[in-house]
Amino acid sequence: MTKPRFLKAAGSVLATAALAFAAVQTASACSRAVYFGLEGQTVTGRTMDWFEADLGSNIWLYPRGLERNSNTATPVVWTSKYGSLVTTLYEGAAADGMNEKGLVANLLYLPESDYPPATPGDTRPTLPNSAWVQYVLDNYATVAEAVADLRQEKFRMVAITAPTGEPGTVHLSISDASGDSAIFEYLKGKLVIHHDRKYQVMTNSPTFDQQIALNSYWKTIGGQTMLPGTNRASDRFVRASYYINEAKQSADPRTAVATVFSVMRNVSVPIGIKIPGQPNIADTLWLTVADQKNRVYYYQDTKSPSVLWADMKRLDFSKGSGPRRLKLAGNPDVGGDQTAGFKPAPLFKFMIPHS
Repeated sequence: MTKPRFLKAAGSVLATAALAFAAVQTASACSRAVYFGLEGQTVTGRTMDWFEADLGSNIWLYPRGLERNSNTATPVVWTSKYGSLVTTLYEGAAADGMNEKGLVANLLYLPESDYPPATPGDTRPTLPNSAWVQYVLDNYATVAEAVADLRQEKFRMVAITAPTGEPGTVHLSISDASGDSAIFEYLKGKLVIHHDRKYQVMTNSPTFDQQIALNSYWKTIGGQTMLPGTNRASDRFVRASYYINEAKQSADPRTAVATVFSVMRNVSVPIGIKIPGQPNIADTLWLTVADQKNRVYYYQDTKSPSVLWADMKRLDFSKGSGPRRLKLAGNPDVGGDQTAGFKPAPLFKFMIPHS
């Protein structure tokens, strides 16, 4: 019996999609999505997934006028223009955060990353990617400003190695209070920037241009018909894209933040899911949600019963006020309003490459 034409077409589309997905590495944890509410209610959420149960994460408060140093042999040195709240890893890397202007930066794993090699004629200072988030939050108020300046490549990016021995290959997403977004990737030694408000979602492997192509295929099917449900980065990208836009768009901060938390939980990896040799597919350890209109930064450890938050409008970011830390490592029961919970602490040094 001859198959109807529509079945043949569907089979062809599915076969093409299967080949595309087979070409995608099963890789990389972490997901990020930007929510557009009403009346300028912009919220960015992310998950942090890693195979090691304890990243030693804390939240730091950094004021304006803080002198920073990239800690490399030829360091980038700068002074923070804006105060920020930042979630750290291993007390040596900035992974996520928001500054007082509502700019959010999220660092996610990308195995395809390939940073510029050292060459005899390149005399630029170097910035380890452990400091990438902090550099952006310290220096820029908007996505457009960051894109224009970073495009000049005044420094050479270098990759760290995680304390676990895994390569620190990452890409960066940023969003601002207006909802504008940009994605930064280093591929084949070159900086690639995707800048547009429509780039609401980022996960991990494959590279961002391929993520967009795969998502376009799923849009032709429609989220009400079927969504890919695995923990692969490409599948999480599709689910986050669908739900962040399908969800009710609200002007109410509580509703908007709750919506983003629910979307990020949908793309989280359950505790106990690990694939040997692939740190990219691992437990979701924590989530952050940044209310960029109201400047409130939320955090939840997946093993904690409570969400915690800090209201940036009530924090002192003045020059000379000093760095402060909300200690979360070894303290999983912290919850609720922690605006007053930051205590003075000495600055840590950014992790740098071993050689």
